[in-house]
Amino acid sequence: MTSTTDPRELTVGVGAGGLATADMVLNIGPQHPATHGVLRLRLVVDGERIITAEPIIGYMHRGAEKLFEVRDYRQITVLANRHDWLSAFSNELGVVLAVESMLGMEVPERAVWARMLLAELNRVLNHLMFLGSYPLELGAITPIFYAFREREELQTVMEEVSGGRMHYMFNRVGGLLHDLPAGWLGRVEATIEDVRGRLPDLESMLVGNEIVHARTRGVGVLSAETVAAYGVSGPIARASGLDVDLRRDTPYLAYDQVFSSGGPGRVVTRTQGDSLARLEVLLEQVHVSLDIAQHCVGVLGSLPQGPINVKLPKVVRVPEGETYYATENPLGFNGYYLVSRGDKTPWRLKLRSASFNNVSVLSETLPGNLISDMVAILGSMFFVVGDIDK
Repeated sequence: MTSTTDPRELTVGVGAGGLATADMVLNIGPQHPATHGVLRLRLVVDGERIITAEPIIGYMHRGAEKLFEVRDYRQITVLANRHDWLSAFSNELGVVLAVESMLGMEVPERAVWARMLLAELNRVLNHLMFLGSYPLELGAITPIFYAFREREELQTVMEEVSGGRMHYMFNRVGGLLHDLPAGWLGRVEATIEDVRGRLPDLESMLVGNEIVHARTRGVGVLSAETVAAYGVSGPIARASGLDVDLRRDTPYLAYDQVFSSGGPGRVVTRTQGDSLARLEVLLEQVHVSLDIAQHCVGVLGSLPQGPINVKLPKVVRVPEGETYYATENPLGFNGYYLVSRGDKTPWRLKLRSASFNNVSVLSETLPGNLISDMVAILGSMFFVVGDIDK
């Protein structure tokens, strides 16, 4: 943390007893253990109290949107899965769904359910990362070992089916790269049961921990009105009482069946809007995603053998037009605005990432809090820096 000496940044007043006081400007980051990457926070503080906060982004900007526009529709998938590196499968799923909607293409039923299964496993992997790293920022090292134990179990089955541990590249326009390996569904079901059985160990260290409660309860309260004003989505929005989930509200794949009456899907919400509520939503969503994944395994096991993708021509050309396709990514709304002029490359492909809005709201959330609470609030906003900068 460094302070600036620019006189324009210094506000001098007279405090109690006639002593001169000054507002100090602090830069947290862009290289700081609490920022999960190169994010810079410019804070104006009065003693230990934050007066204003400004997130400064762009240190990791890679120009992904312009790179989309010089690659064909098969190649953009490899770029799309990298902006939120914890949600790679969900990222690539969104872009292929956008292309398929422009083509008017229907993929085989087995591909629909396999995509949904893998998307929910990817959601659990994403949430476990934050459930392990957030306590680390509060001073607790043990939970991350438990969270990574479960991540390794799930990564094993994801790697078996796709060949990748982080950037899966398993989605293709028209379906999936190849069929599911023999016996894989059984291994997924066993892994889900194992992870579900061990989750209470992790839960007891988080929601059952007095120190975690002391650091997070009533800290960083985010109102539903502020959430709506800043376009915040995902677990952060639902922790403030916003009952919104694209899987249920504008369903894609087969989520309409999963979120129907009697299905395993449900939207997890809280009303407190503080750091603890955001943690609780994330933890409960892990259980819901495991339930949905288990349901998908059952459906896939009952479907007859058949194709898992649609054969495409060597050059895929999308008809002229435009579309916006949004999915419920682990961190919130992930949307692709695709404009085509009938070529083999997009004329424009705009990305609406969840983390950008989720971090923008820090300028409203941090003021009034203590510097010591800044890390607790920042960690509970659940963002990936690459997803901010795109």
